[in-house]
Amino acid sequence: MAAWGISGDGASSLAWLDPPPAGALAQARELLQALGALDGDARITALGRRMLELGATPRLAAAALRAPTEQRALVADLLALMEARSPLRGEQARNDDFRARVAALHAWRDRRGGTPRGEVDGGALAAIEQAGKGWRRRLDVHTAASGTPDSHAVGDLLAHAFPDRIAHRDDANPLRYTLANGRGARLHENTALLGEPWLVVLDLRLEARDSLVFAAAPLDPHTLEREFPAQFGRVRTLRWNDQRGAAEAFEETRFGAIVLARHSVPVKPADALPAMLAAIRARGLEVLPWSDHARHLRARMRALRAWMPELGLPDLSDATLLATLEQWLAPYLHGKHRLDGLRAEDLSQALAALFDHPQRQLLNAQAPEHWMVPSGQSRRLEYAGADPPVLAVKLQELFGLADTPRVGGGRIPVTLHLLSPAGRPIQVTQDLRGFWERTYPEVMKELKGRYPRHPWPDDPWTATPTHRAKPRGR
Repeated sequence: MAAWGISGDGASSLAWLDPPPAGALAQARELLQALGALDGDARITALGRRMLELGATPRLAAAALRAPTEQRALVADLLALMEARSPLRGEQARNDDFRARVAALHAWRDRRGGTPRGEVDGGALAAIEQAGKGWRRRLDVHTAASGTPDSHAVGDLLAHAFPDRIAHRDDANPLRYTLANGRGARLHENTALLGEPWLVVLDLRLEARDSLVFAAAPLDPHTLEREFPAQFGRVRTLRWNDQRGAAEAFEETRFGAIVLARHSVPVKPADALPAMLAAIRARGLEVLPWSDHARHLRARMRALRAWMPELGLPDLSDATLLATLEQWLAPYLHGKHRLDGLRAEDLSQALAALFDHPQRQLLNAQAPEHWMVPSGQSRRLEYAGADPPVLAVKLQELFGLADTPRVGGGRIPVTLHLLSPAGRPIQVTQDLRGFWERTYPEVMKELKGRYPRHPWPDDPWTATPTHRAKPRGR
């Protein structure tokens, strides 16, 4: 376990007596600053030196030294209770209101009863009382606390030990709270604290979403204004409204990460861009206005990169495009507040700009958008990842062509989807020569009678390619 202390020169605020785990040093520094032991430059304060002299953990030392003189007897009890396991037993063991432990200690000390028999551990309370005496000696307090503390006194005092765990109730869910450190917390269903707007959370179990509160105490929000003025601030925030597809700006009044008030403000052009980029990253590239042309362009670019890796062409994977939105897409979003302000043409231009002029020339040559077939018609090539592109074309348009077209520097044979005059698939092949030699005669016999107005020459090698039917009467 790591301990805290001052380094030898007295200037550094923190030194670890044991090697800290990864990230622990930064977290410890943040905590000590929140407790007032370090200043903004991470140098030890006068309070921090007094906390060291007290010889207690930072949290307990901060609560002890910040307590008003007239409440130091009570804070001594609170610190003794904090260091010990709960003395409550039976049904009371699940009581998450820390004030119940204080009441049990005072009732035991004053011999007034007040706690049902069997629901407290007398031995535990005796040990806690001894620890309390020790705290009173350290704090120069000569008499023990008596009477019933004010309803907020316990929380107000312990807030100095747990400023990061000051919690505010969620308006939509009375069991859920937001902590000043930004995490969520929840009370169990049989909580004794239901309805309390402000709590200081003393014990919890960290969970992935909302931590479960085991012990807390209510506090007076006016204490926050008096004791923690530096934690209050105004923050301008941005968020993305999925329904409107637009950025929204707010000015929030906060205590730490707790939002106390929020009102809308105009969205600045400089604000909208990061909000739109964040929305795209959260929702994925499909939120962009992909036209057929843009999708086809990206498919061609990705195919050429896969076929000819030695060219070092840009990576257009989803992960890379999302990670580099600022570089390739942001210029086309500038001045816009909504994603629907981005046109499909803008997206195509943004993609095309990822390739320089020589690379675009290479793209057009080695991964062309269309292929000129022997009939003189331009037919589109369909790309899918690193697979060979597909060219769907009527058989008659390829008369006279012996070899399968190739792309990707001649490395990739095009997959030909040979179609009937009605546009129905006849054959899928990457061996056009073999089709003419072995398969075409059978196809001709089968389809010549079905499509008599289209040419079915015995010698496809010398026939004139065409995309038209024969004129009527011939």
